[in-house]
Amino acid sequence: MKKNIIAMNASIMIGLGSILATPAVYAESISDLQKQKESIQEKRSDVESNIFDTEKKIDNLQDKQMTAEEQIVAIEAKIAESSKKIDAKNAEITETKKEIEALKEEIKVLKERIAKRNEVLKERALSFQETGGDVNYLEVLFGSSSFGDLVDRVGAVATIAEADRDILKQHELDKKDLEEKQNAVEKKLASLEVAKAELLEIQKQQKQQKQEKDALVNKLKKQTKEHEDAKMGLEEEKANLAAQEKAIKSAINLEHQRLAELEAARKKAAAEAQKRAEQEAAQAAAQAAQAASKASEFKKQSTSSESSAKSNSSSSSSSSPSSSVSNVSQAPAVSSGIFTRPSAGYVSSTMGQRWNKQHAGIDIAASGTVPVVAAADGVVSRSYSSSTYGNVIFVTHSISGQQWTTVYAHLSSRQVSEGSVVAKGQQIGIMGNTGHSYGQHLHFELHKGPWNYSKSNAINPLNYINI
Repeated sequence: MKKNIIAMNASIMIGLGSILATPAVYAESISDLQKQKESIQEKRSDVESNIFDTEKKIDNLQDKQMTAEEQIVAIEAKIAESSKKIDAKNAEITETKKEIEALKEEIKVLKERIAKRNEVLKERALSFQETGGDVNYLEVLFGSSSFGDLVDRVGAVATIAEADRDILKQHELDKKDLEEKQNAVEKKLASLEVAKAELLEIQKQQKQQKQEKDALVNKLKKQTKEHEDAKMGLEEEKANLAAQEKAIKSAINLEHQRLAELEAARKKAAAEAQKRAEQEAAQAAAQAAQAASKASEFKKQSTSSESSAKSNSSSSSSSSPSSSVSNVSQAPAVSSGIFTRPSAGYVSSTMGQRWNKQHAGIDIAASGTVPVVAAADGVVSRSYSSSTYGNVIFVTHSISGQQWTTVYAHLSSRQVSEGSVVAKGQQIGIMGNTGHSYGQHLHFELHKGPWNYSKSNAINPLNYINI
């Protein structure tokens, strides 16, 4: 009898031992989740530091851009001033060319004057001709008939010579004046042309400087845009890390809740086991007393009574409470393995390079109303509308101490919100064509660890899911 009670108590203690051992497993799970939470917090700190550094770079680029733009304004003012000077020189050149034209008219008049003087000289020379031949001054003198005539002729020759000298002298003066005017105007025109060329060269250099500054401003704008895009990506990564941290906290709370429920179940099972042991011990004692009483009354039937008591004791000790079995049904779409396929359809695009960019996941296409399901148990870390992803859901998973993140993009609708706990195969949305998308499909990403802007943790889903 005592052996039966001891065996029964040992069986109960073994059951209790298995129950008591379970919280340690959950404690390890909580520890793993806590480590993941701390890792996410460290990454958030790094991302915030990168955001701060990027903002400083943007401020520096904007300062340089502002300085360059101010320099461009100054250069444009200089170009405008140069243009005014060039216009002034052009006006002077135009006036000088007009002077040259006027000088040409003077030259024409002077030439006419010289021609008239030549005519006078010819007429004077003809007056001294007798037979149509040329007469020089000696012939006039030697042709005198008397001394008085000679004196008269000498006077006349002197007068004519003086007149000729005046004419020649005026010729020389006119010629010299003409040359001086022509030289002066030509020098002025040449000087103006040189000044204009210098101004044009200065303006050319100024325009070159402006082009260089314009190119610098465009370069700074491009760099600023790149850093602003990077900042937006970092802000997105920060938001996702914050959401993942929230999801991990939710998972930790769920583990604590599960652990508390398990502890309550353990205590309840222990109390029920203790109560059952006491009841069975009392029943065994009563059966023993009853067997002893029957043995004293029915000594003749002691053998049969003892056999009957043993049979009853054996029957009592071998009986056990019935247990109910619950049947758990699974959705047909759920497959074995860590992850299940997120939707029906065919793979229209695999992971890798596409359009000179990294395609960080796979595309699954199908027509009609196509449900999208969670690839594994987890917590929804983000559920929002993105300019690129469209309607998108991020789910954080903790599997055997490893954090995973799945992304479901371009959905037509989302059926879960941030913080929701989802089960493997549970519907979370409908396939669609939102965001930067061409045709209805599901863009699915699998990250071993948290999602980040560079998507360095992305792995090929086809290595883990049979599609």
